[in-house]
Amino acid sequence: MGVSGNDDRAAGRRRFMQTAALAVLGGTRLAGAGARARVVVAGGGFAGATCALQLRRLDPALEITLVDPDEQYVTCPMSDAALVGWRNMQSLTVSRAGLGRAGVRYVRDHVASIDAQTRRVRLASKKDLAFDRLVVAPGIRFLWDRLEGYSEAESERMPHAWRAGTQTEILAAQLRAIDDGGVFAICVPPGLMRCPPAPFERASVVAAWLKQHKPRSKVLIFDANNHFPKQDVFAAAWQEFYPGMVEWIPATEGGAVERVDASNMTLYASRGAQRVTVANVIPQQAPGMLAVDAGLASGHGWCPVKPDTFESTLVANVHVIGDACIAGAMPKSASAAHSQAMQCARAICASLRGQELPPQEFESVCYSLLGRDRALPIHGRFKVADRDIRQVDIAPTADEPDALSQGRQAAQWYDRIVAESFGS
Repeated sequence: MGVSGNDDRAAGRRRFMQTAALAVLGGTRLAGAGARARVVVAGGGFAGATCALQLRRLDPALEITLVDPDEQYVTCPMSDAALVGWRNMQSLTVSRAGLGRAGVRYVRDHVASIDAQTRRVRLASKKDLAFDRLVVAPGIRFLWDRLEGYSEAESERMPHAWRAGTQTEILAAQLRAIDDGGVFAICVPPGLMRCPPAPFERASVVAAWLKQHKPRSKVLIFDANNHFPKQDVFAAAWQEFYPGMVEWIPATEGGAVERVDASNMTLYASRGAQRVTVANVIPQQAPGMLAVDAGLASGHGWCPVKPDTFESTLVANVHVIGDACIAGAMPKSASAAHSQAMQCARAICASLRGQELPPQEFESVCYSLLGRDRALPIHGRFKVADRDIRQVDIAPTADEPDALSQGRQAAQWYDRIVAESFGS
């Protein structure tokens, strides 16, 4: 999830030129009115925070309000490093101070409902906020009822750690307590999910820790799917660095877990029952409930948007970005959310000014850790074509950095995207 080398510098120049081109057009005011245009952003993760900051950069005359219940945000990127002690949780925790410094008004609250007709949102505190444009970045929610025996309460014993924070700490404590020769199991759900390569990064990181501290232990990946991103590269890395420690079990070989029993740490799949020492059970996922309650989600559960503006196809003047939206070929990742937020901000400014939005490209680079100093970059470039977001082929580079170089770049990318997204 990042951009490397010359690509990074080129992407930075493109972003600067795009920002400058819009900024010189001047402040945005509503046609026929003296008041400044108001944009409310619901959700302060990578997507929401980036969009709020980019709107301020593009047009300081806009009145930007970001609503989120958490004064601090713990990032999912690099949380696997914290899981095994390579980072601490504080290094993943960002505040809202950068928003305030940029001129974004931060409201610690939760958007309870949206009235698109009157262009108002109702907060959990019963206060209302008026908007001219609304950006919804609700992230994901977990579908607890899809796996028999697994509930939010049971996640205390079989943690998912798919939201960084307390769950990461629970899973880390279980990993440290594992006996040498124990089994660490990861259950991958079917369907769309946040950061599809992440379970396999986690398997790599855990294997690296076990190799050093509990070398007779094993990592089992129970997968409800039959393939995963960069499968050949991950498999080769496991064979090279952790031979015999990591086993991937696809759905065709009985890897889809159908039931769990947290009381005796047992997973039940079509291939039979498997008792494990640690069970990292990742639930199926869907957009946050705000998207559903506001009518932004379609029948299949996710939020359809116009690919060039991220405006909802179901509710006018409301944009949906980040993990909750359907963004064609783009993955659900922090880097993709960041790229979508930048484009959404450009689209809102152009729309409020009555201007046409020029074609844009999106980027997403995911760094999956393979070890403490090794990382696998997964780079994607996308553009709008045929009313959809499609992936663009990327020419291979002549000089491919080694694994140690990629490990350093992964850390540098993380620092950069956090600074760009949260103003920290």
